[in-house]
Amino acid sequence: MRFRNRVAAGLVTLLLPFAGLVALASPAEAAPSATASYAKPQDWGTGFEGKWTVKNTGTTTLTSWTVEWDFPSGTSVTSAWDADVTSSGAHWTAKNKSWNGTLAPGASVSFGFNGTGSGSPAGCKLNGGSCDGGSVPGDAPPSAPGTPTASSVTDTSVRLSWSAATDDKGVKNYDVLRDGAKVATVTTTAYTDNGLTAGTDYSYTVRARDTADQSGPVSGARAVRTTGGTTEPPPTGDKVKLGYFTEWGIYGRNYNVKNLVTSGSAAKITHINYAFGNVTNGRCAIGDSFADHDKAFTADQSVSGVADTWDQPLRGNFNQLRQLKARYPHIKVLWSFGGWTWSGGFGQAAANPAAFARSCHDLVEDPRWADVFDGIDIDWEYPNACGLSCDTSGAAAFKNLMAALRAEFGANYLVTAATTADGSSGGKIDAADYGGAAAYVNWYNVMTYDFFGAWAAQGPTAPHSPLTSYSGIPQAGFTTADAMAKYRAKGVPANKLLIGIGFYGRGWSGVTQDAPGGTATGAAPGTYEQGIEDYKVLKTSCPATGTIAGTAYARCGGNWWSYDTPATIATKMNWAKNQGLGGAFFWEFSGDTANGELVNAISNNL
Repeated sequence: MRFRNRVAAGLVTLLLPFAGLVALASPAEAAPSATASYAKPQDWGTGFEGKWTVKNTGTTTLTSWTVEWDFPSGTSVTSAWDADVTSSGAHWTAKNKSWNGTLAPGASVSFGFNGTGSGSPAGCKLNGGSCDGGSVPGDAPPSAPGTPTASSVTDTSVRLSWSAATDDKGVKNYDVLRDGAKVATVTTTAYTDNGLTAGTDYSYTVRARDTADQSGPVSGARAVRTTGGTTEPPPTGDKVKLGYFTEWGIYGRNYNVKNLVTSGSAAKITHINYAFGNVTNGRCAIGDSFADHDKAFTADQSVSGVADTWDQPLRGNFNQLRQLKARYPHIKVLWSFGGWTWSGGFGQAAANPAAFARSCHDLVEDPRWADVFDGIDIDWEYPNACGLSCDTSGAAAFKNLMAALRAEFGANYLVTAATTADGSSGGKIDAADYGGAAAYVNWYNVMTYDFFGAWAAQGPTAPHSPLTSYSGIPQAGFTTADAMAKYRAKGVPANKLLIGIGFYGRGWSGVTQDAPGGTATGAAPGTYEQGIEDYKVLKTSCPATGTIAGTAYARCGGNWWSYDTPATIATKMNWAKNQGLGGAFFWEFSGDTANGELVNAISNNL
């Protein structure tokens, strides 16, 4: 989407769960007995503070320790304390000092460093073993068991069975995981899970452990719904009702996937776009590995109400989305790549669309989270035009990219794109072949917001999300109606166009005029970024006093804001239905009230 800055994740401690059991005795013993965990206490933009903690989880004294990890290109250690840190290329090694190498059972020690760059550690090893407990030197872990089958499903129980895993030294037992959390360890290839809730959706996976206590990869997931009970029906109608969930919202905003449940929003949407995956070196890449699949959520933060454990195969937002889908099986989740910050990588991707599409498929369909995602969304800002950076890949590049994605993912996968709403003559819609690309997509999320804002510091004040034109609009063609009309004129079917709603306002300061069109001196103050504020804040701090072009506005003191309210959303949804549009989407969940009143307005009026 078009937010200028992501909320800094580094303002909170990130306990990256590299913690795992590793072999500290001789290879023959292969007995996991220690953990290594990473934290990022501070991030000041140009650098950060990193911290490793080594803990003896065994029953014998540890006499020395060595932690190894890899940093991506551009990330490095500049100084360290309480350990001797060296590097060989991108590989870093930290050895204990003479005075802190001995750890009694249960004891722990930490060392720290200052670094530059934004990367996270990968490939952690502690004394030669894997920090995630997954492998022992010289001994391969077991294979994945078969996807479990379900039988004898009742109101409160289900019988699970699966085909055996294989291992060179033999399989010892199997962990059974419900919604990503371990519920049992068994020595056979079957298990009956009891104590379930009637009429509830669950997701089961299995992983094997060998005689050296190494865990193998998790199996495929099996969805199970217990009998009986009553559930909230899925949304009715054939309109798409899609919301963006931001990976970084779990930090300063403290907005978790569980908030979709507590707000009531999950029952009223049809799709979620998870934002964002990165686009770099011509490939799809993880955006924030900690938020995506590493962060351990506590029981009160978790959709399932069960705390994550250090040894479960998938944590983070991906596991929470898996739990959400088990509870609300009508929801489809797409992984969105790019966004304002990371769109600069699409130019290189467009040079080899097939390779890019293949990389995206390999990432989205990674066995660890393949069951989480039902589609891919491309947020390229903007093909053959300028956003944060300027693209010159040509008018055909976008069509070629979408064609390659459809060919790679196939007909049964959702392939969508967030697209410009610049309906001006010779504007961004005219810069790329959106009409030709429409044959390969399920729909376009047309970003019908951010038309006007305080990047024009002196104004004139104007609604950032006008539905239609009005007398005095600063730029002709910068409206929802103009954008939709231009797409349709280029051959995009109306049912492949979604209207966009911003769950935030844009504002100016130094304003003396109530009505739109006034002068200003700069951006109004915002909680996370100047000139931007969430709807949930504005509805009480600066209540709407007027409407222009289908968007609410208000002046409070010297500040002037425009934003959508339940009433203006109702107007826009009715307009979208009359135009035959495919539905609506919004950016993004955390801007709404705790009871989801903007999502309600979209659902009730669409």
